[in-house]
Amino acid sequence: MTNSNVTNSNVTNSNVTVPNVTNPNVTTPNMTTHVITRAALQDDALSRMMAASAPHLRLLTDAERAASLAATLARRPDTGQGVWLFAYGSLIWNPAIHYDERRLARVHGWHRSFCLLTHAGRGTLDNPGLMLGLDRGGACTGAAFRVPELLVEEELALLWRREMLSGSYEPRWVGVRGADGAAFGHAIAFTIHRVGENYAGGLAREDVVRRLASACGALGSSADYLFRTRDGLRSLGICDKGIEDLARRVECACAPSTADPPIPI
Repeated sequence: MTNSNVTNSNVTNSNVTVPNVTNPNVTTPNMTTHVITRAALQDDALSRMMAASAPHLRLLTDAERAASLAATLARRPDTGQGVWLFAYGSLIWNPAIHYDERRLARVHGWHRSFCLLTHAGRGTLDNPGLMLGLDRGGACTGAAFRVPELLVEEELALLWRREMLSGSYEPRWVGVRGADGAAFGHAIAFTIHRVGENYAGGLAREDVVRRLASACGALGSSADYLFRTRDGLRSLGICDKGIEDLARRVECACAPSTADPPIPI
């Protein structure tokens, strides 16, 4: 989809994911990937999985998540026409919520960045992985999903169970523009919590590549997360040069060596 006016309407099940079309010769650290499903969010299985795999991780309580959602909706700038969500990472290829419209969207003042350390989902305490956040500065092109007004409370409650597990993000309303540059409203975006203990902005490129190529956790590898995001962006006609460059570097780092073993002397 390359036209921002192209929409997906009357979508009732959004658990369909973008196929991973990565290089079959690339071996990621952990080929087992658990896709977050709507059912897993409904029974809070994701939270239990994170708690079991990373007992050291402090998760938000149901009450804390509910308060965060209520505070976000209290700041809502547009009412009555549903709620837009801005997707820049895994929400693009696996939204797992019901929505009635999807379109290309661009936000200014924020950029897509592997700036969130993960000690559970895509990494471990000994070898933390990296996931995406929206960090300050620049601009970001992604997808906007509109949740129908009648489903706002139910769908956003599920979304908060996914994105607000540990408080690493700060949900905020951002202005969104279509591919033609015209504004079409405000959307909720999960921006990185810069003062949080898991903020990893400013890492050297080599360190980012190393973490993405080597880390894996309960949900799968950081490399798989990167490749699926790249493929999801491509499916929308978005070429993010930074993501493409990282994917090439990580593919090289994960590729089996073809060099001959040293000959004993």
